[in-house]
Amino acid sequence: MSQLDRLARIRALLDSRTVVPRNTLLSELEISWATLKRDLVFLRDRMNMPVEFDRDAGGYRLGTAANGPQYGLPGLWFNAQEIVALLTMHRLLEDLDSGGLLGPHVEPLMERLRAMLGSAQASAEEVMRRVKVITAHNRPVAPRWFEVLGSALVQRQRAEIDYFTRSRNERGRREISPQRLVHYRNAWYLEAWCHRSGALRVFSMDAIESARLIERRARQVAPATLDRELGEGYGIYRGKPSHWAVLRFSADAARWVRAETWHPQQRATELEDERLELQIPYSSTQELEMDILRHGEQVEVVAPPELRERIGARLRAAGEVYVNRQD
Repeated sequence: MSQLDRLARIRALLDSRTVVPRNTLLSELEISWATLKRDLVFLRDRMNMPVEFDRDAGGYRLGTAANGPQYGLPGLWFNAQEIVALLTMHRLLEDLDSGGLLGPHVEPLMERLRAMLGSAQASAEEVMRRVKVITAHNRPVAPRWFEVLGSALVQRQRAEIDYFTRSRNERGRREISPQRLVHYRNAWYLEAWCHRSGALRVFSMDAIESARLIERRARQVAPATLDRELGEGYGIYRGKPSHWAVLRFSADAARWVRAETWHPQQRATELEDERLELQIPYSSTQELEMDILRHGEQVEVVAPPELRERIGARLRAAGEVYVNRQD
């Protein structure tokens, strides 16, 4: 009998009886006292199972855990609250995983969790009905390219991709060494070393039109280097920050912006009349401009001058669309 089978049998015996004598456990499992002691220690310390020895009753029983009723499954041990949290995360995965990339792999575990939740206050189905995620501007990824690049990432192989660069309206072929997958604002991105440009790049997964593995070892880039080169600027179009944007929000907009984190290193200053000044480091303006423009007339770019001029030009161009419309 494997250890996993023994642990499941011990749990079943403890669940079915108030107290289980040591000799009963030994004879049922056909193991030595030393093995039983190791299994009980594993259940208590590694699986958080509240096994207690009742000296007066002369056997082992399940006590009451400090964090509520416990529910077990082979290899895992959760309480009811943790199961609800896992099912809630499954709902999030279902709604975010529009391409069906993760669902088939997560579903077998979720089925076991649903079965375990039967004696809890809320059924698994009720939990699923009560959690809803609305995704907007989602950009699905072709599952076959996701799988190819996921394999390259895990196996540390290079890949060749055909990529559509939207900003330049160009298509090209790249040889890359995938480094890290990022899910950001309802879209998947791949951080990779681009062998054509000889630098780290961020690729939108939905803009990859084909992908294939290359039988060559990927170039390794340390996580600290990825964070330093790609993770310090603003948004997904980031890099080493070279500028600081100074934004001033009206009192109306400030009520919302105070609750937002635009960047981990942002600096917020309260101004008179309940206005707010936000300073943000950035390298590329592409995403920063979009976030500024969504606040319209409720925000002023104070610095740097080139960003202020660019936002002003875009707002004037937008105004012209409405002023010059004849129909």
